Amino acid sequence: MKVLNPQQIRQVDADTIQHKPISSINLMEQAAEACSQWLIGHFPRHPDLIFNIVCGCGNNGGDGLAIARQLRLQGFSVRVFLLAAERYAPDCQTNLRRLQQLDVPMTLLQHRDDLNRLQDCDGIVIDALFGSGLNHTLQGLAVELINTVNQLKLLTVSIDLPSGLSCEQENNITADTVIRADYTLCLEIPKLPLLLPENQEYSGEMVLLPIGLLPDAVARQSSELFYTDLHDIQQIYRPRRRFSHKGSFGHALIIAGSYGKIGAAVLAVQGCLRAGAGLVSVESPKCGYPILQSAVPEAMAIINHGETVLSGCSSHYRTYRAVGIGSGIGQDPLTKYYLLQLLHQMDKPMVLDADALNLLSQDPAAQQLIPPHSILTPHPKEWQRWIGEWQHDHHKLQLSRTFAQQQKLYVVLKGAYTAIFCPDGSIHFNSSGNPGMASGGSGDVLTGVLTALLAQGYSPKQSAILGVYLHGYAGDLAAQALSQEGMIAGDLIRYLPLALRELSRTHSVSHKKG
Repeated sequence: MKVLNPQQIRQVDADTIQHKPISSINLMEQAAEACSQWLIGHFPRHPDLIFNIVCGCGNNGGDGLAIARQLRLQGFSVRVFLLAAERYAPDCQTNLRRLQQLDVPMTLLQHRDDLNRLQDCDGIVIDALFGSGLNHTLQGLAVELINTVNQLKLLTVSIDLPSGLSCEQENNITADTVIRADYTLCLEIPKLPLLLPENQEYSGEMVLLPIGLLPDAVARQSSELFYTDLHDIQQIYRPRRRFSHKGSFGHALIIAGSYGKIGAAVLAVQGCLRAGAGLVSVESPKCGYPILQSAVPEAMAIINHGETVLSGCSSHYRTYRAVGIGSGIGQDPLTKYYLLQLLHQMDKPMVLDADALNLLSQDPAAQQLIPPHSILTPHPKEWQRWIGEWQHDHHKLQLSRTFAQQQKLYVVLKGAYTAIFCPDGSIHFNSSGNPGMASGGSGDVLTGVLTALLAQGYSPKQSAILGVYLHGYAGDLAAQALSQEGMIAGDLIRYLPLALRELSRTHSVSHKKG
């Protein structure tokens, strides 16, 4: 799914209106209907429930006025607060006239004193002030209105984008100029600000709602930004053939563990096994042998020369279809020597995580040894050691994209909406996963999953996109069954087979429909 800028979105709207065909006011009606149905389904009808809809003068305000009318016709209590303007967008004006035919209380916000009418609000606030079309810095009454809404501390739902956030300007916001939403109902096309960590306090939970845009109109827009959803994954995932055997799915090697951190090796190996590698071997220091043999009997153990840390290096690594290294290996100088010797031997893409990244972070010469198209899986702090501190999230995207292109590496920057930076310049934000995965060992499981997919013959790009989605999908299934707070990394492993089963089922259904 493409992430588009405001100009592209306007073009998609125009193409939809021209070629579907549909009038602009009816397209707005469809968007409002999608929002209204979500609101009705999400907030149970109650005598005390009131929707307080705050509207601007543009198309976002038009959406809000249409939502107000639709909710009122469904029997809900609605109040509208309309920001005064010299002129209103044509569709906004049309929806204002339609709403005025109903018994909906409306307050025109012209002066600062008018904002006092908001003080007695109760219920739910719907923010339909500016949306994604904002292209200037707010000031005056608009800023005071946003501040007033935030001070109400009511549950707030923004339409398309929290008012005050901009798709076009970088890092230009302050705390009192952006609505703090609990939910953002994003109209069909994901908006980049909603995918960036620095905006999480404003955007709340993003909900994508289809509004009937023409697929061909979206397809005609070029973009290097993507939001990976189930449809995208179905184009990558390959179901198993009946006459396959273990050799069909590759031999993966996980290099992991040190004294006190053999658990990380166990998690990575189990993740690799559960993600479908045909054969899995694991190399760890001697201290890990009895643990690995009992915890993961399905894997073949290779005992390294080191007693408590990896050391030395043999010459058997090229025989594996995929190699993943880093989970729990520590940062001993002997281990760094081992890692450098390994990199000298490797001639195919591999997965590097955790301490493998830490050992290489301050050694640019060693970084050049990483095989092209390998997958790096840092969390933000680890990544800062590689590319330096960034000024804001847009800057981080620029630095990371440049690194991936110049070094010909894939960077999986972990977090909410994990971002995958590719050598071709594209950035893929992941849609699966939840905060319950913020637990020690989750990254080790991901290392195993990515290594397994490489071993099965998926390309590095496919492995990164599919692996991150699958890892997050398992986390979502685990959270549904166990709660986010109660999840541990091992639960991701237990739910990986269920995630794959669901992926296989939806793949079969979608291909039959196709």
